[in-house]
Amino acid sequence: MSKRVILGVLAHVDAGKTTLSEAMLYRSGRIRKLGRVDHGDAYLDTDALERQRGITIFSKQARLKYGDLDLTLVDTPGHVDFSSEMERTLSILDYALLVVSASDGIQGHAETLWRLLRRYRVPTFIFVNKMDSPGADHDRVLDRIRRRWSPACADFSRDPAGDELEDMALLDESCMDEYLKTGGLAPSSLARLIADRKVFPCLFGSALKLDGVDRLLEVLEGCTLAPEYPSAFGARVYKVSHDEHGDRLTWLKVTGGSLQVKAALETGREAGGDGGHGGLDPDRAAGPAGGPPPSFDIKGDPVLEKVDQVRLYSGARYDLVEQVPAGTLCAVTGLDLTRPGQGLGASPQAPAPLLEPVLAFTVLTGDEEPHRVLQALKVLQDEDPQLHVVWQDRLQEIRLRLMGKVQLEVVREELHGRFGLDVDFSPGSILYRETIESPVEGVGHFEPLRHYAEVHLLLEPTGRGSGLTFASTCSQDRLDRSWQRLILTHLGEREHLGVLTGSPITDMRITLIDGRAHEKHTEGGDFRQATYRAVRQGLMKARSILLEPWYRFRLEIPRESLGRAMSDIQRMEGTFVSPTGDGDYMILEGEAPVSGMRDYAPDVTAYTHGRGHLTCISAGYRPCHDQEAVVRAAAYDPESDLENTPDSVFCAHGAGYTVKWNRVEDFMHLDGGRYI
Repeated sequence: MSKRVILGVLAHVDAGKTTLSEAMLYRSGRIRKLGRVDHGDAYLDTDALERQRGITIFSKQARLKYGDLDLTLVDTPGHVDFSSEMERTLSILDYALLVVSASDGIQGHAETLWRLLRRYRVPTFIFVNKMDSPGADHDRVLDRIRRRWSPACADFSRDPAGDELEDMALLDESCMDEYLKTGGLAPSSLARLIADRKVFPCLFGSALKLDGVDRLLEVLEGCTLAPEYPSAFGARVYKVSHDEHGDRLTWLKVTGGSLQVKAALETGREAGGDGGHGGLDPDRAAGPAGGPPPSFDIKGDPVLEKVDQVRLYSGARYDLVEQVPAGTLCAVTGLDLTRPGQGLGASPQAPAPLLEPVLAFTVLTGDEEPHRVLQALKVLQDEDPQLHVVWQDRLQEIRLRLMGKVQLEVVREELHGRFGLDVDFSPGSILYRETIESPVEGVGHFEPLRHYAEVHLLLEPTGRGSGLTFASTCSQDRLDRSWQRLILTHLGEREHLGVLTGSPITDMRITLIDGRAHEKHTEGGDFRQATYRAVRQGLMKARSILLEPWYRFRLEIPRESLGRAMSDIQRMEGTFVSPTGDGDYMILEGEAPVSGMRDYAPDVTAYTHGRGHLTCISAGYRPCHDQEAVVRAAAYDPESDLENTPDSVFCAHGAGYTVKWNRVEDFMHLDGGRYI
């Protein structure tokens, strides 16, 4: 029986990742003719935009067989702007193949890939490509990889022996016993060391010249283990796309049991009690950063969708099958509510992504009808949730988030090519976030005539990068379970804005602690209003903190430019470690606010006379170094933002009236202040 393995191919842009995938497909006999990225005929660059730009934008898969190995290759984007597409694949990989260019060395984005592979616990092989380039040195590259990543990066250009084998045996007690008894290690023992991320095989060659590709395939066949899967059905969604006919494709890995055509899968939960307004899966209501489930079962009735087709893709072609076993990557039609990262059946939700956009853009619709543009962008957001497309009614504009200028150009071209829309974008602005310093209780009351709802929420700060989590500690004696379920749904169905600059809130746990409904007059929409107002009222009372995004940078510059670079980073309020380098070039690495670093590349080009190179990747959010100036420049008035009002509505003498946020406690119907 063949050994079924899913291998993701990852690299910094231009390292030769797609070329290596092409070479592996060719040497395994999967394809008969070698294509080339620069010729626009690579087997895995199936999209017109990819062929036009010569880069991978969307993850693709291809299947090959080599000896006993049934391998599914997943070719991922290498450009930083499409790193969220790459990260979405990591949770469904059995192994990763990290490609490094011998001519360029370990680039900044390759460092990020290594950290992500460690976070997702993916066993990793390393292929050093372009060994035919001038100056490529096997020993020097291997030494740098070991120093930068791990001493356990081992040369597998040939079968390990002698001291190399002994060094690997020392990494595991049972392997050491085996080595002392036999003087060697069985192939299965080596494979287990690799699967446990205790050893990282390194191979060398030139994908373009097919050098080292056969050895790579041999090592993959001999040094991988087929994962074991449970019998209960499970699957994890890693991508959503649309085919040339507009059919929605859900790409998933079967993680248990098997998947059959016409199978009914639970893809969401009804909110209940809201007249159909909710429809949000409570797992999704855990917020952008996931988090623990609420303190009791808040789920409503399941939404079941039927699988119409199961497709096995290889490049642009696919085969229709009736059933696929665990360990298979496939695309299915018929599912409309799935989203990347979602777990189906017994499979849990994927971890929240670490790489997120830090720039926000306004869409300039020009002569196009804004509603058509918004609908087209919603389709793109279905495929890439990180776009966060929002219609701001107050400003009558569409906003979205992007990783950088290359992604912006691709979105513009997709709108033109797929939807016939020609739009432009404003210059990007920094995407700030807001959190709070200490716990606070927020109250929302909504009681116009013949309506009623009151909600009490506890807002508590959590650790940096934790995102938003929602829970309930409210007794069902105080508020029926269905209403509690609905409130948690409303917490997760929208992006709540802070009161300093109107930026999204993050790094909080919001807990439902009390609430009240009326037997006759409460409707689902009443709790939506009360919930939104409770969040906002709590934020108005809290001491808010503005968070700004930071970049992790790698700056390669001539030695004579080092002083200028260090001075610039200090001026940006950034930090750096001791410079390293050899010869005429130095490498400066550190972290700095996006506000200072985002437009720095042209400056580097200018003062190094085109000899410098800057690489930046996201490093998360930290307290803003110039909060007062940013808040002043934003000139945001939270009380004038009627879409996000902190005020409540009460009723007297048959008419509703508004109570300002700072007086709500004087009018509320439930006791407050018991939890802080």
